[in-house]
Amino acid sequence: MQAKMRDLTQIDAVIFDLDGTLVHTLGDFQVALHRTMADLDLPPVSDALIEQTIGKGSEHLIRSLLAHQLAQPEVKGVGQACPALSVDALFGRAWQRYQHHYLSINGQFADVYPGVLETLGFFASKGMPMACLTNKPLAFARALLQDKSLAHFFGPVFGGDSFERKKPDPLPILKTCEALGTAVSRTLMVGDSSNDAMAAHAAGCPVVLVTYGYNHGQPVQNTPAAAWLDSLGELPNHWLVKGQ
Repeated sequence: MQAKMRDLTQIDAVIFDLDGTLVHTLGDFQVALHRTMADLDLPPVSDALIEQTIGKGSEHLIRSLLAHQLAQPEVKGVGQACPALSVDALFGRAWQRYQHHYLSINGQFADVYPGVLETLGFFASKGMPMACLTNKPLAFARALLQDKSLAHFFGPVFGGDSFERKKPDPLPILKTCEALGTAVSRTLMVGDSSNDAMAAHAAGCPVVLVTYGYNHGQPVQNTPAAAWLDSLGELPNHWLVKGQ
């Protein structure tokens, strides 16, 4: 962890991202997307591409992967012969099949990261209000938090479809702080990607990033933050908390 830029005695609440921060959900994404592509008679998408593409919301994920798959040589020729084979033409069915598959396996191929339960429990014991803010659809997020026994730690929970715009726009953080009843400058954002950092910086709140999550294939240490954590368990070990 880098040198502290502030301690948690100056923090009134914490907002946590979900995928790549609290729960390792890459397996869920991979299974749901492989099944979706099979339903569309498209080639299997690579696991590496899935990891690089997640994080900006499910709609962006599906559209990006459809565009990539439709550009493959074995599909491109078919698309030229059948102009209707396009991202826009396929998106509706792809989105329906993806939701079906993801909801059917949500949490089955995912694991809570080491240090998460201890950290959330520590903050809860100190009476620190916590919210979960993710770009994952809200129904998916709530079900995952329940499945992993994390839901009881959080007050507000918001997904990518909760507001007009998603992270990296600052609106979701501003709205989450409003729901928490805390000043943005005294609310800590904890995430795993440049999306979280950009949203936090634009909103005016401090941000800490974990190094083990999903950051579009880029080292998250290149993204400005108050600190970078190799484990979420480092947060209470290094920072002070009100009342301690």
